Order: sequence, then C-alpha cells, then structure tokens
Amino acid sequence: MSLKGLRGDLRDWIGEHLDPLEAHDPAHTGVIASDYDLSTAYGPTEADGPLTHASVLIALVERDHGLSVILTRRADTLRRHTGQIALPGGRRDPGETPWQTALREAEEEIGLHPSFVSLAGLSTPYQTGTGYLITPVVGFVRPGFTLTANPEEVADIFETPFGFLMDPANLEEHERELPSGEKRRFYAYTHEDRFIWGATAGMLRALYDRLYGAAIA
Repeated sequence: MSLKGLRGDLRDWIGEHLDPLEAHDPAHTGVIASDYDLSTAYGPTEADGPLTHASVLIALVERDHGLSVILTRRADTLRRHTGQIALPGGRRDPGETPWQTALREAEEEIGLHPSFVSLAGLSTPYQTGTGYLITPVVGFVRPGFTLTANPEEVADIFETPFGFLMDPANLEEHERELPSGEKRRFYAYTHEDRFIWGATAGMLRALYDRLYGAAIA
C-alpha cells in the first residue's frame, strides 16, 4: 500500500473513534475527563459557578515520518498558566461551534490557516480546576503551512511525535502541593526538554482512551 493509502487508513481509523461534528450537543452531559481524575478528594462545587466553554485544536501534522502534534509554550506575560505547554485554543465566543473556536484560536495564536486543517471529530470534553469545560477538536494538518507565534500569548511553537504521546509507557503521574496544603496529582509527559502536564496531558491521555478503548493502567 502507498504512503498516501496508509495515511488515509489512519485518518479513517482515528475519525471512527471520535464524536462526529454533526453529533455535537452543546448541553453535553455524558462522560468527561477532568483535573479531578487523579485527585478524588476534591472536586467542583456549586459555589464555583457555571463552567466557561472553550476549545482546543489537537492538530495532527502529517509528516513523512508519521504524525506529530502542534504544541505551544504559553507566554511568560500571561496571568494564568504562565510558561506552560498547551494546545492552541481558548474561550468560545457566543454563537461559535467548538471547531470554529479551535480553528479561530489556532490562527490567532500560531498563524495556522484553517485551509490546512481537515477536521476529524471531537474528543472527550475536559473540565479544568479553573472552571473551564474544554472541547478538544482533532484535525489533520497537511504540510506546507507557516506558523507565526502571537507574542502576547505564545512564547514558542513546536511539534511532538503523536506516537510518543500515545505510548502508555511515556505517561507519568506527578503530585504537587498547593499553597493551601492540598496535594494534587496530575498526568504528564516528558519529551526531550519539554514537560507537558496538567489539562494538556489529561486531554491527550483521554484521546488515547478514545483510540485504544481502555484506560492506561
């Protein structure tokens, strides 16, 4: 089979394990992943208020050597999650679908033009401890694009092999103590000198579950 045929088969296989765009339910009440998955001693309360809807783009770049995922390092000037590794994305504007948000944010943050992206479907929604409900939008990105970081939001743009992120052997669990004294556990990956953790790692781990049908032990 040709390389093009193999890529087509992989696209189809990944797409079959995602929620189709047309089936999106804005009032989703099904299974979600969250920052609370490894720290069952704490969780959201009614006092936290309603969740803010957001989307990220899990951009799978079709390189000759295989798929890679576009990630960013957040700018040091941001008020929240300064310097952390993130997927392109942000808060959903009124009237937008999750994929419209993901494509808009990717273009605003890193200059990825939507014409290079072929949307595949939606992965598992993810709730953060900071009050966001994030819809991960998976898309295939054909090579030939040029990226430019928005300096107000992004300090660096890089790619990480998709195979590395989908290998259970590379998934780590860490624990940190908050100023309040609470201890919280979270997922992480360490690739080269990049520490990918928190919600970003949690969403990639949830995508693994989607594709391979079982939680990582």
